[in-house]
Amino acid sequence: MPLDLITALMGFAAATLFTPGPNNLMLVASGANFGLRRSMPHLSGVALGFPVMIVPVGLGVMRAFEAWPPLYTVLKAAALVYMIYLAWKIATAGEIRARDAEAKPLTFAQAAAFQWVNPKGWSMALGAITLYAPSRDLSGVLMISAVFLTVGTVSALTWTSFGTGIRRWLANPVRLKWFNWTMAALLLAAMAPVLLGL
Repeated sequence: MPLDLITALMGFAAATLFTPGPNNLMLVASGANFGLRRSMPHLSGVALGFPVMIVPVGLGVMRAFEAWPPLYTVLKAAALVYMIYLAWKIATAGEIRARDAEAKPLTFAQAAAFQWVNPKGWSMALGAITLYAPSRDLSGVLMISAVFLTVGTVSALTWTSFGTGIRRWLANPVRLKWFNWTMAALLLAAMAPVLLGL
């Protein structure tokens, strides 16, 4: 892949990864509720899970959608159900001190698996492959995956750190409650494009 194409791909990755979406909203909420250290498995699952997903998508998973279009509807329905569950989990999280010993953020496996039902993730993967590896050759797909791994790690760390940064301010139970409900509402709002397309 030529250097100018890699530079353009990095810009595309930054624009898509740093903008608000389900992953970033959940990372902010995790950082705010659990701190950076306890959120590392969640952060790592996002940062690694999406680039890993790009490889099979780029190398042929999309043929299944082309062969059987109703699969898109199944994916959207699964995404909606899981987003509602995650939004409820965020909204009903208790006070930081009361929760620290018992509640847990998403695990690495849960965060990595979430990439497969994240509508924004699918759009990003398809967009990147279409624009930067239209022939779907292995080297092009791996380059896209490597760029998203690099930029995605910085993005995930930034969003989680932002949440961690406001953790002390959220020690007030009223503020935390409003924050969690707001994050849950934003997470559901991120599903609006999916719902409109069902």
